[in-house]
Amino acid sequence: MATRPYRTYWMTGMMIFVLLGCVTINIYFPAEEVESVAGDIVDDVRKNKNRKQENESLDPDQGALSRNIFLAVLASPAFAAEDAVTVSNPTIRSLKNEMKKRFQQLKPYFRKGVLAEGDDGYLVLKNDQDLSLKEKRDVKNLVQAENRDRERLYAEVAKALDIKPSQTGKVARIFADKWQESVP
Repeated sequence: MATRPYRTYWMTGMMIFVLLGCVTINIYFPAEEVESVAGDIVDDVRKNKNRKQENESLDPDQGALSRNIFLAVLASPAFAAEDAVTVSNPTIRSLKNEMKKRFQQLKPYFRKGVLAEGDDGYLVLKNDQDLSLKEKRDVKNLVQAENRDRERLYAEVAKALDIKPSQTGKVARIFADKWQESVP
């Protein structure tokens, strides 16, 4: 009879262990949506027309009617999802406008190899040895302002897509690929 309480505790413990082992936490991160938004924002800031041209790859000689029939009959849910992932609010629009203006000032430094796009979604000062003191100061201020705006942009995109603030780093890394593709 002394073994009976032992078995009861053992069986109860095993059942609890099995039940806890079956609990799965599914954390959804909308990587495709972030990638789509990142592509649109980066293209808009950097005035990159290639992405928009890829999306409009139909033959320009086809009439509007055939294009509409094609889209109505054969359009996949991916097209609808892509349209649904447009993210914009006053803060994002303001940040994009500031970044567009600043990009014109950053372009020469990219071309000289002074700046690079980091894997974390932020600008990196690579090589400022050939710059004057004034240019070094100016480029450092530009990089700080750009990175500050990018941090806010990533947070706003995460908020708009209902992503937890703790996952903003993932948003930034997805943007990093798009920034790197768009370097002049």
